[in-house]
Amino acid sequence: MWKRIIEGAKESAEYFVDELKLIFSDAGAVLLFVIAMFIYPLLYAIGYEKEIIRDLPVAIVDMDHSSASRQYSRMADATEQLQVKYKPSSVKEAEALFYEGKVKGIILLPDNFEKDILTGKQTSVTAYCDASYFLLYKQVFTGTSFTNGTFNAGIEVKRMLAEGKSIPQAIDLQEPIKVCTYNLYNSVGGYGSFVMPGMILIIMQQTLLIGIGMLGGTIREKKIFLKMTGRAKHHIGSARLVFGKASAYTFVYLFNAVFALGILYKWFGYPDNSSFIESVALFIPYILSVSFLGLAISMLFKERVHSMLFMVFLSPMVVFLSGISWPSAAIPPVLYSIAHIFPSTSMVPAYLQVRTCGASLSEVKFEWGLLLIQAVIYFGLACLSYHYAIRKFGSRIGSNSPAVE
Repeated sequence: MWKRIIEGAKESAEYFVDELKLIFSDAGAVLLFVIAMFIYPLLYAIGYEKEIIRDLPVAIVDMDHSSASRQYSRMADATEQLQVKYKPSSVKEAEALFYEGKVKGIILLPDNFEKDILTGKQTSVTAYCDASYFLLYKQVFTGTSFTNGTFNAGIEVKRMLAEGKSIPQAIDLQEPIKVCTYNLYNSVGGYGSFVMPGMILIIMQQTLLIGIGMLGGTIREKKIFLKMTGRAKHHIGSARLVFGKASAYTFVYLFNAVFALGILYKWFGYPDNSSFIESVALFIPYILSVSFLGLAISMLFKERVHSMLFMVFLSPMVVFLSGISWPSAAIPPVLYSIAHIFPSTSMVPAYLQVRTCGASLSEVKFEWGLLLIQAVIYFGLACLSYHYAIRKFGSRIGSNSPAVE
């Protein structure tokens, strides 16, 4: 028994070495497995480095030209979200500025703005926001709402002071319930800190799947399939082959993880509330399940370009169904269930809970268990896929078929 185990380990080690040689002798594989895994996360992180959109240029159309309207304009300019860049004399001019891209929103202060306030009448402030770009819309709307709230509070405090109340009394009466907001886990409330951890995991999955499929197509294009796999002529041999290959990919991506999930995290200050052991315990079954899935489907590609076309076509769907761009609770249950074919659908929420929120593995045991089950199932599928392919091409040699790979 021990002899067979040692022989199996040696054979898997040989496949491990052969796959590493194949990876680093293929320029496309090096581009995907090494260079892309350095460039993509870094470019995304730099793009989202500011985290929050600040000082969006807006135009204020002041139709009142009073001290109150000028005060409102100064308060809007003082907000974190807005910067008053233009004060056109008409809505028509403001509209032209918007379509030229010089402003991202328009605030209209009506006639009799100050007079209505002084006479106790309700006045209005109209904000025109670009709803086609949600983040810009949100910031313009938030900045306007914050200005309105602060301006209203000032009017209410002045009214109560005129009634003879003291300043502390007026402030307390104006805001009887004080709201204190604390951002849990994502302390800056930044978009980069929100999206990058999950995006890195999806980039890892997609580059690995494309690369494995590309290498599978390469050994068939070059007709070296049996040379690379000929020793695995039985079920156990296929298992050793698959395990050795998957170990090579895992080995490479462990180094990628050091940069993307380690150095990059510290460099850009992403939330990190987990221990090293818990992160590794999640990452290993994830990258193994992705590797086994890639090996299982790699036999479908007869040419290396087919892998690129197929996986790039699926990538937008994988991102959408992962729950990053749209909450998983709002995705139709059938679609979200189908999305669990990809390990990233289970990994992303589990990893965010552990790494960002500081949850323990016991709190993500369902997702962790699902990753382990996927690794086992995809390992079996990869073994069957390679066993069938080896028998298929072996029979072609036996029949002296000219179409030998």
